[in-house]
Amino acid sequence: MIEIFEKGGIMMYPLVLASVLALAIIIERFFSLQKRKVIIPEIISVVEQFSSFKDMELAKNICAKYNGPLSNLIQLGLENTDLERAEIKELIEDQGRQEVRHLEKGLTILETIAVISPLMGLLGTVLGMIKVFGVIKEQGIGQAAALSGGISEALITTVTGLFVGIPVLIFFNYFSRKAEIFVLDIEKYSIILIQKIHKLSQMTSLTKEEKTQQFSK
Repeated sequence: MIEIFEKGGIMMYPLVLASVLALAIIIERFFSLQKRKVIIPEIISVVEQFSSFKDMELAKNICAKYNGPLSNLIQLGLENTDLERAEIKELIEDQGRQEVRHLEKGLTILETIAVISPLMGLLGTVLGMIKVFGVIKEQGIGQAAALSGGISEALITTVTGLFVGIPVLIFFNYFSRKAEIFVLDIEKYSIILIQKIHKLSQMTSLTKEEKTQQFSK
């Protein structure tokens, strides 16, 4: 392995660095984007069982125990129940765009590594071929041993660049799709909460109006 690395030339260093960075991000995203950590069952239960304003304090306490996009958005909705439905929805959508960054953390770096790794391999190929032509110019084409070093460098960096770039691209697409699904789920439960709050507000308003009418009679 070390011998192959040395034969690959100078471009092997950034390729190895890119692969290590990509591996670290992949491992971190693998654990962070688990469904239970993003779509927290306890908060989902709160949203589904929310039936009266008496549940507000319990819901706030449960959301306060967890940190993440879902808990932040639900808590935002609970703290602004006095606003109109459209205003609450706009607040949650604005906050949701900020929370998406948490789910997509590191994915831009993964995408960059997936794109530049083959290019770095191609650059290594060009550098290797430059060495080959330099040897040919100085010693002629009969020096097979001298030529093999440049050719090896050209081939090894190309393979390494593809070897790094292809799996990183696969993981980038996988995590991007997973983040999109979580965003849709978070929006779904946020909308459910908005609808329940709006319905309760309407019921409360109707009750107040009925009491006012009865009192006036």
